[in-house]
Amino acid sequence: MTLSIELDPADPGPLYLQIAQRLRDAVAGGTLKAGTRLPSARALASQLAVARGTIDAAYAVLAGEGAIHTRRGSGGTIISTHFTARVAQPVQPNMFFTRQAEPVETRLPFRMGLPALDAFPRKTWAALTTRAVRAIGTEAMVYPDPAGHAPLRAAIASYLSLARGIHCTPDQIIVTAGFQGALALTRQVLLRPGDAVWTEDPGYPIARQALEASGARLVPLRVDRDGMRVASGRTAAPRARLALVTPAHQSPLGVTLSLPRRLDLVAWATEAGAWVLEDDYDGEFHYTGKPLPALKSLDRTGRVLYCGSFSKTLYPGLRLGYLVVPDELNGAFLRASRLLAGGPPLLEQRVVAGFMEQGHFARHLRRMRGLYASRRDALARALRDTLGDRFGIEPESGGLHLLARLPDTEDDTMLARRANAAGLPVTALSSLAAAHDCGRGLLLGFTNIPAEDAAPLSRQLAAALGIQA
Repeated sequence: MTLSIELDPADPGPLYLQIAQRLRDAVAGGTLKAGTRLPSARALASQLAVARGTIDAAYAVLAGEGAIHTRRGSGGTIISTHFTARVAQPVQPNMFFTRQAEPVETRLPFRMGLPALDAFPRKTWAALTTRAVRAIGTEAMVYPDPAGHAPLRAAIASYLSLARGIHCTPDQIIVTAGFQGALALTRQVLLRPGDAVWTEDPGYPIARQALEASGARLVPLRVDRDGMRVASGRTAAPRARLALVTPAHQSPLGVTLSLPRRLDLVAWATEAGAWVLEDDYDGEFHYTGKPLPALKSLDRTGRVLYCGSFSKTLYPGLRLGYLVVPDELNGAFLRASRLLAGGPPLLEQRVVAGFMEQGHFARHLRRMRGLYASRRDALARALRDTLGDRFGIEPESGGLHLLARLPDTEDDTMLARRANAAGLPVTALSSLAAAHDCGRGLLLGFTNIPAEDAAPLSRQLAAALGIQA
């Protein structure tokens, strides 16, 4: 499509911020509606007679706000269906990325899988983005390295060694389009139709659906207080090809895979010639006690592939993650990356690399751990005070959500529908089970609920559920 955008050459601010504001104005004025596909960066750059990097930077700003997202596969940059009026606020150079007050109802309360969007260091990110755009040279205009931006891979390797106990080289790291990108590569390289795959039950439904789409035969394994029951997998499918696990904080129950089961899982993979895909989606966020190191740190035979993502540590609109692969698989994964994706966009990789190299990433994680611990405790107290004995609030040692347990006689799917109808996007625990009864409960994200809003939002939830507060 062609957009009617006029730029003001007298505006002293950066050009990409002016373009971002024009797009906000178009949405606020009704010219662009949620779901509308925007022109490609190349097409809009040609229309406005600006560098493509300027449009990339404008789109990156809007993606960081959640105002737009990119549909991979089908292609296109789309106005987000969750667009709110806050993105129509005026942009001022060097002021746009400061935190701004916004109504509680626009903060996505209880939604799972999102970091604290209100606490993201937008000003720092904007400065790094501007610097990356200005530094674009001819090397950034050719096809990207299918393994990923070399400085980013080096920064990730250094971070994993210090923070997760994983000692790897940058050559073992492949930058991916988030967890889905890592899983797509793993499916392509390791799985053939009919291969058995151990999965956690309950578990992440998108991963389960992606594996089923590849023709894999899923073997759902029950999860208890010590995590996935590895012994059950040995009995049900001893020659499985792959095991997909979330050992740091099991998704969705939040429990940690115990050390004996970690050792047993690695031993099984070695004995069976199988592989383990470790999805460490939120291992950075642990609030009580000392966290166990990553499962990959126990791997002495090269059977564990480690998957990390910036979706929970920075923001999901980046669509960036990474995969640490054993040396013997490196060539196969690089070929698959070249064939399937060709590598993620370079601009975002360069910004993340700068964010990590300059120490912002480590500082951001430290700040978020403190913030999340405070928000988690405040919401747990408010829920106990508001919901009473009907719900059992079970904070685990880490993670980004709370589990409010219900008696087995309750219908958690019906309660979740009531809450969602009231604009509170909670998730029913039972809806995430594949083959085993995991009980009833509601999953409640706490990252986007400031402590002062915990009590009023808990009362709002109680009202939506029909509970007398």
